[in-house]
Amino acid sequence: MILIADGGSTKCDWVLMDSHGEVILKTRTRGLNPSVVPQDDLYERVRENEDLQSIFEKIDQVDFYGAGTGTKTPRQILTNVIAEIFPNAKVLVQEDLEAAVYAATTEPGIVCIIGTGSNSCYFDGKEIHAPVPSLGFILMDEASGNYFGKRLIRDYFYGKMPSQLVASFEQRFNLDPDSIKMNLYKKPNPNTYLASFAEFIFTSEEVNGYFYKLISEGMTNFIEHRILSFKEAQHVPIHFIGSIAHFSEDIIRDAMKPYRLQLGNIVRRPIDGLINYYKVQISNNKL
Repeated sequence: MILIADGGSTKCDWVLMDSHGEVILKTRTRGLNPSVVPQDDLYERVRENEDLQSIFEKIDQVDFYGAGTGTKTPRQILTNVIAEIFPNAKVLVQEDLEAAVYAATTEPGIVCIIGTGSNSCYFDGKEIHAPVPSLGFILMDEASGNYFGKRLIRDYFYGKMPSQLVASFEQRFNLDPDSIKMNLYKKPNPNTYLASFAEFIFTSEEVNGYFYKLISEGMTNFIEHRILSFKEAQHVPIHFIGSIAHFSEDIIRDAMKPYRLQLGNIVRRPIDGLINYYKVQISNNKL
């Protein structure tokens, strides 16, 4: 049996498939980004899942696609963790961009991830090209959940948030400065903590002028840094993966117009595309 996983910083989706490509099990754990989650916590987050506990020794292959695995050290850390938990499995850990491409297209295009973090690549129809490494929430991650969360917190404390939103923001979140600093600088997963504030935007009943401006500026920032850096940008579709992209489709479309970019597919949950990809691979005896 083969176990595939799409892992972000906030959550990780797992799917178990049999030798015929049929889905046997779907489950979810907390996020497994090895760049921000301590190794002991990675073990705990997998082992605490009751669905997975019953199959630890029954799995032949684990294919894990995850955020934070774009460089050698965190990828090896996660590989070691998974290999220990699933002792009989061949383990392959790849960057989440691979899963994003499988979920979005089989043709040449630029594929963008906008979730807790953000990233992009060019897919030429056969190979993925990602010349700019993802350096995480402090230096990059434009238009991501943690990017928008950071903007909201700053606007609140700088007095730039509209007064009609301040009360509901205060009611929804703990805005004590000591608590914020503790979560950012002392506790694990600061990127996920920041992204939790972005729910204030994307669970709102309407996109008001303030939210529209925030999202539009973030998307423009992303376009200029993570899309226009590819020389192919003007000639291929631009695909987006993730819930933030799903809820921001109209704003993304507007942000792309000045650059004459072609919007491609928007996929909310890449795990669904991964399932279809693996079904085809299994049916063609490629796995």
